Amino acid sequence: MSWFESFILGLVQGLTEFLPISSSAHLRLTAAFAGWEDPGAAFTAITQIGTETAVLIYFRKDILRILSAWLRSLTDREMRSDHDAKMGWLVIVGSVPIGVLGLTLKDAIEGPFRDLRLIATTLIVLGLVLGFADRLAARDETGGRHRAVRERKTLQQLGIRDGLIFGVCQAMALIPGVSRSGATISGGLLMGYTREAAARYSFLLAIPAVLASGVYELKDVGEGHVSWGPTIFATVIAFVVGYAVIAWFMKFITTKSFMPFVIYRVILGLVLFILVGTDVLSPHAGESGG
Repeated sequence: MSWFESFILGLVQGLTEFLPISSSAHLRLTAAFAGWEDPGAAFTAITQIGTETAVLIYFRKDILRILSAWLRSLTDREMRSDHDAKMGWLVIVGSVPIGVLGLTLKDAIEGPFRDLRLIATTLIVLGLVLGFADRLAARDETGGRHRAVRERKTLQQLGIRDGLIFGVCQAMALIPGVSRSGATISGGLLMGYTREAAARYSFLLAIPAVLASGVYELKDVGEGHVSWGPTIFATVIAFVVGYAVIAWFMKFITTKSFMPFVIYRVILGLVLFILVGTDVLSPHAGESGG
């Protein structure tokens, strides 16, 4: 991998990680469209450490408060009813599905799941799900002709059942094209949470999974065409760009809908199907040995 490739891929990772459009799919597609070799699941996981570091800094006050309360709850029974202590446990519980499935489906994640036809399908399907969930949330927030405005849930009302459902939604992002934030935010909206609550928990929930995945994949750096230098460079670029994007996105969702992302996902998926269907692009473009 050249330094230019790593710069572009780091930029793409930073721009797309927090938006509900799938960073893993965009890294895969960028390489395929440019005629580069697929950077692979290991490169994707490691560069996500950069964007996750942006989450740690952006939400540092929340994270330190939750971590402090959770640690105290280990020895202080009274602290176990504290909301922040509960959030610590809920992040752990919600991380179980992606941890189990990530290890179980490792070979599929690095192989069949990177087929461009599957990515096109997940881009469209999850896009439609996100669109439906967003419309449902908008209807609850504004009311309708014959119905009152329905109050949506906040993170104060998050329990184990919903935490696990969020976790299952996050695990779906193991398939490129689904989108970690897109799946968890969609799940949150369908369960009746506000956009801001769904997005905030989505970002907090991603911390253990992304960091663990990135550290686990460090052993594969240097194998194949991806070396340490370009990988670290891409990770730094992803961090800088990702921080700016997350700050913008958290402001965006307070007043705007997700429909622009829905439209983008569906169009991109359809274009991808056309390119593969007309043999302009191979469904395995860029894959090693494919």
